[in-house]
Amino acid sequence: MNAIDLLTADHERVKSILSQLSESTERGVKKRTDLLNKLEMEITIHTKLEEELLYPAFKEAGAKEQDIMYYEAKEEHRTVDSLVLPDLKQTDPSTPEFSGRVKVVKELLEHHIEEEESEMFPQAKKLLGKAKLEELGAQMEAMKAQYKKSLMSDLAA
Repeated sequence: MNAIDLLTADHERVKSILSQLSESTERGVKKRTDLLNKLEMEITIHTKLEEELLYPAFKEAGAKEQDIMYYEAKEEHRTVDSLVLPDLKQTDPSTPEFSGRVKVVKELLEHHIEEEESEMFPQAKKLLGKAKLEELGAQMEAMKAQYKKSLMSDLAA
């Protein structure tokens, strides 16, 4: 699977989890908690794949316009990973505040996904070419399996 296809499949999973989370009710505390854990795992792994593999290759192959896109995407990741998601995790899932925060996380992530899929990914296809994207995809699949394994063992500990 090439890198773009793999990341786009991740995006679909994240959007599905976000939809389920935003449709959940304040009574569904366990469901909300499970979905939030799933979302965090997907985002954590996805961010690593992009920031360690795709983004550096994209930035290196590009020019100033790609540099700007690279830093904007990294900043959006930082906002979700360091600010919004930790806040959401500390919010009681049985409250209206949780629903409000889910809405903001969903909007931020959907905006980020839309920009990547409509701007960065098409440019990456042109700049990197099929062979490089296949190579990155193989690296991502291996890295993803490794991260999932280590995250699962961290959760079990």
